[in-house]
Amino acid sequence: MYSIKTRVTTSYCGSDGCMKLYSALLLMQDCSELWIESEPDYQRFFIENNMAQLLASRQVEVIRKPRYKEELTITTSVYDMTPMYGFRNTFIYDADGKVCYKSYSIGAFVDMVNKKLHRIDEDVIKTITIDDKLDMNYRERRISIPKTEPKQCHPIDILRSDIDYNNHVNNVSYTRMALDILPHDFEPKEMRVEYKSQTRFGDTLQPLLFTVDNGYIVSFMANGHVCTIVEFLA
Repeated sequence: MYSIKTRVTTSYCGSDGCMKLYSALLLMQDCSELWIESEPDYQRFFIENNMAQLLASRQVEVIRKPRYKEELTITTSVYDMTPMYGFRNTFIYDADGKVCYKSYSIGAFVDMVNKKLHRIDEDVIKTITIDDKLDMNYRERRISIPKTEPKQCHPIDILRSDIDYNNHVNNVSYTRMALDILPHDFEPKEMRVEYKSQTRFGDTLQPLLFTVDNGYIVSFMANGHVCTIVEFLA
């Protein structure tokens, strides 16, 4: 298990003085990225083979929104790994050790030259620290788009600020965009996101908003196909 510590600063907060879901996702992402430094054989293999682990899906449960200036500990741990995919928990705890956010994610191992899935060696997998799978409500990673008529939202042009070091839209940016589409009085307690394809600077996203039982689904279209689906439940 790998962990980092921080506090809920101004830039993490919304107008209610509590941490934004978007900010919590950024912290989860940072902790997961820094984790690789604790696994030198894994890190070396990815560098030598020009590979990356790209997020395929994430589920988040919001237990409690921490408030401004609270101390937080973010932990991440791998609970399973196959030659093609890694499975991890990333939790955020308050100063008393009580959980604020629970998350599990699936990462796909990708060749950054041809952008296709690429197997990692079994010998590398054996070097990875595998921890226990943490307690949360594990749902399917695939999200079904309703057959009902969606609301067509205003198209979103991809900006340079949306792009990360993998030269595509950062995975957290889709959630930020989706949250801005939801009704202002809607407070999500659970989120799932499925990443189907990458988008880049110069692309345009067409968001479609679906109303479902106890929440909403935002489907992002780009270049004629669905690229990302985000589900929010109350």
